[in-house]
Amino acid sequence: MATLQDLGVSAFINILGAFVFLLLFAVLRIQPINDRVYFPKLYIAGKRAADHRGARRAINLNLCTYFKFLSWVPGALRMTQTELIHHAGLDSAVYLRIYTLGLKIFLPVMVVALLVLIPVNVSGGTLLNLRKDVMFSDIDKLSISNVSPGSNRFFIHLLMAYVFTFWTCFMLYKEYSNVAFMRLHFLASQKRCADQFTVIVRNIPRVSSHSTSETVDEFFRRNHPDHYLGQQAVYNANRYAKLVKQKERLQNWLDYYQLKFERHPEKRPTGRTGCFGFCGRQVDQIDYYRARISELDKRIASERQRVLNDPKAIMPVSFVTFDSRWGAAVCAQTQQSKNPTQWLTNWAPEPRDVYWQNLAIPFFSLSIRKFLISIAVFALVFFYMIPIAFVQSLANLEGIERVAPLLRPVIEVKVVKSFLQGFLPGLALKLFLYILPTVLMIMSKVEGYVSLSSLERRTASKYYYFMLVNVFLGSIIAGTAFEQLDSFFHDPPSQIPRTIGVAVPMKATFFMTYIMVDGWAGIANEILRVKPLVIYHLKNMFIVKTERDRERAMDPRSISLGENLPSLQLYFLLGLVYAVVTPILLPFIIVFFAFAYLVYRHQIINVYNQEYESAAAFWPQVHSRIIASLLISHVTLFGLMSTMKAAYSTPLLIFLPLLTIWFHKYCKSRFEPAFRKYPLEEAMEKDRMEHASEPSLNLKTYLANAYLHPIFHMFEQEDQKEEATIEVRIDKSEHQQQQQHVRSSHSQYEEETSAQTHCHHEERTSSQYQYQYQYQHQYEYQHEETHMRSEQPPPHFVYHPGVEH
Repeated sequence: MATLQDLGVSAFINILGAFVFLLLFAVLRIQPINDRVYFPKLYIAGKRAADHRGARRAINLNLCTYFKFLSWVPGALRMTQTELIHHAGLDSAVYLRIYTLGLKIFLPVMVVALLVLIPVNVSGGTLLNLRKDVMFSDIDKLSISNVSPGSNRFFIHLLMAYVFTFWTCFMLYKEYSNVAFMRLHFLASQKRCADQFTVIVRNIPRVSSHSTSETVDEFFRRNHPDHYLGQQAVYNANRYAKLVKQKERLQNWLDYYQLKFERHPEKRPTGRTGCFGFCGRQVDQIDYYRARISELDKRIASERQRVLNDPKAIMPVSFVTFDSRWGAAVCAQTQQSKNPTQWLTNWAPEPRDVYWQNLAIPFFSLSIRKFLISIAVFALVFFYMIPIAFVQSLANLEGIERVAPLLRPVIEVKVVKSFLQGFLPGLALKLFLYILPTVLMIMSKVEGYVSLSSLERRTASKYYYFMLVNVFLGSIIAGTAFEQLDSFFHDPPSQIPRTIGVAVPMKATFFMTYIMVDGWAGIANEILRVKPLVIYHLKNMFIVKTERDRERAMDPRSISLGENLPSLQLYFLLGLVYAVVTPILLPFIIVFFAFAYLVYRHQIINVYNQEYESAAAFWPQVHSRIIASLLISHVTLFGLMSTMKAAYSTPLLIFLPLLTIWFHKYCKSRFEPAFRKYPLEEAMEKDRMEHASEPSLNLKTYLANAYLHPIFHMFEQEDQKEEATIEVRIDKSEHQQQQQHVRSSHSQYEEETSAQTHCHHEERTSSQYQYQYQYQHQYEYQHEETHMRSEQPPPHFVYHPGVEH
């Protein structure tokens, strides 16, 4: 049982650790050598350029900047919400609002609980009258366990439970309304986007006399004749993707040796061809890699032809485009066939959000995959009960001393005991949970979801249930068993429920240590970015050979909603459950919400580069989890008061969960449709406004390459290399005339491309934008030439796993 001294030791260690992390961050962030680690988003957005003079210097010699080590704090708070949405997207802005919601809920609750409930609990004195076999500490005197059984004081706890519930529901309603308005305003103010006109169609039936493309075209021309625009098939090119990745690695080595030779032209680089260069024959590295790349090009060309000509490579998935938002909304939100398992339609994710690897999974295997993953998650939850129980054994040494008195001489050393009970349990639990989000994300990918946003939401759901069962319920059940081990062995069975009822509030001490480790020191470690910092410099030392490698070594990451949302929801759960039971836990949660809000605001502005934009589609899940936390707090309080002979006050708690469920259903029917469907009225209005402002818009050209798969970039690059040999023969004047012709004939396409880029919040450097512009025009000419050579155009979409761009 952690005592006040143990918590003091834990607080000292964690506050000291957080201070050290923040001090190191303040020093490391101003060093030029670390600039790409602490400001990667600004590099990606083109708002920060590499200072080569500073990079050579590596160390900041300006002493004045070291005295401004807290300058990042006002910088993180300076940006307004509108600017934040424009800079990082709506997902990031709404994610930060969850922290402010926690502060709005728990600050008033903490003030009322500390002023009202703490004096009531302290004056109870029931723990002093219990048998000495029941373990407790001075902190437990501040909890509901210290109130005498059958006392009329429980009416005060009952009243506070109603007050806290109504306040939480009021704040949830206001926040749900605000977020729904922000989402609708964000979607209404968006410029033209490809996903507004595109529907993804899965489980397309096979027709023996038709190809998949012909089947899709015939079906939608028949059932959506007025608005159907076109369709783009999805191809499976796994082997091609592997060859492309292999060529990229070889090309990277070739670039490295060519740069090395340019710096030292007197000596050509040589090496051995065997394992890690320690065995094999001696070769000229430049000639060797050129020969390997040339050989690989032949294999890539052969595999490319196989993908284009093999009917089995076409998957029963297609991206179908419409000439209006209204037509796409009707198709995406209705059933297309009398067989509900065929022609499954849904809104296409935005191009950055597509998870191409899962598009080729057959529909019939999805249900099997989900069933198997459900079993695996169930087994994983119970497997983790073993380390959770071990962590609880560290947190409850007194109970173990009674069973194993031989360990008492070691455990009773004050420093050892305080460390074991006050700091080690929270740290051990944090370490056990470290790899779990990655495992759960892999499981979600196996299930077959086709967008990154849905993958993160499913991962968050799994992680939440895991945290609920193992971290919350597991810690309470296992901890109670360890704490009252002697009572369980010697008391009659009729006394066990009362013993548990008294002991459950005492687990607040364990959660306090966990909050300090995870929510204080852990958040400070988040801003320091120890892992990305170490990996970046290791890559610079051993892997980085070219400037392209250095850009890849700069890993900005994203918010990781699959991991962070469940952790946030756990803090809401702890705060709501213990607000009435053990109010002294609330200040620890307040510190977490305030500190985490500041840190994540800084990270979102300077570091994180969100991979996609879902327009806060995760918010209904957050709302539901907080409602579930309220219900769990009601059930917990009901169980506690029923074991403490509060016969008059306990029945009055029955109305709380009923009112909470009614409130949740009202919010679900009132606000959730805005997150699940697109209003036809809104779609029609935007279509009318667009037709009025741009009557000559060529929407088919705009949507032609919107969902261009990364593997198709490789196809086009190969064609560009072939045409490059012809372009060098064109003289300078003729080349300038061709460029002028390209600019004049495609000015409208350039404007639409830039609008689409702004819609998706993609921030590119000028060189990247120039490449995209040239690439789009190059594709159109190649596409026209392909139509002249063949009646069937090349595929727009090709499925493959693992190719990064």
